[in-house]
Amino acid sequence: MYKLINLAKAINNSKSPVSLIPVFGTLVFVVLYIIAALLYPGGSQADKNAHGFSLLHNYWCNLLNENAINGRHNPGRPVALAGMFVLCATLSFFWYIFPKFIGFTGTGKLIVQLSGSFAMASAMFLFTSLHDIVTNIAGLFGIVALTGTFIGLYKIRWYALFWFGIFNLFLVILNNYVYHSTTLIIYLPVIQKISFASFLFWICCISIHIYRSVRYTKRSKANA
Repeated sequence: MYKLINLAKAINNSKSPVSLIPVFGTLVFVVLYIIAALLYPGGSQADKNAHGFSLLHNYWCNLLNENAINGRHNPGRPVALAGMFVLCATLSFFWYIFPKFIGFTGTGKLIVQLSGSFAMASAMFLFTSLHDIVTNIAGLFGIVALTGTFIGLYKIRWYALFWFGIFNLFLVILNNYVYHSTTLIIYLPVIQKISFASFLFWICCISIHIYRSVRYTKRSKANA
């Protein structure tokens, strides 16, 4: 059975604040997302002549396009690309350190690290004409990384975070269902944003929980 004492052993001489890097990366991404949205000229699936970015009708990937849906040049694209890079780097880093903190070793650790990294490396090409293919590839590797995350959370008995993750998995399934629906797709931009926010909040919660657990373990050993 996994024990929290393994968290301290897993990080060797590194400092526990390292586990908070995904939180800081998420905050940077959110700031860049907002800036890119404010710079977006306009146009959406509901109204191609609309002004500005609509939370109800625009997708995140709209911000990555060179030209907005209304045909105007999108000055927010470089900011959105920077945000995409920060997000992918953040999640790659999370899946690199997560199995270490949790206590995974050998093949299990490597599978989570590589699948998470490959998923995020693939996602970096969402802005290209290969959007749908990239989504499928990133999704496939992402499922493997998520499965490893669920196993890790369950084995160390962080059940609340485990079930929160299952809820996020349900949102991913819902996104895919709505995406392939001809009648419900008008709701996809909203569902996408809710899913995105929930998933990133989950990642931040895990990172903060690890940080607190490592600090508690170190403090307990110091007082022993």
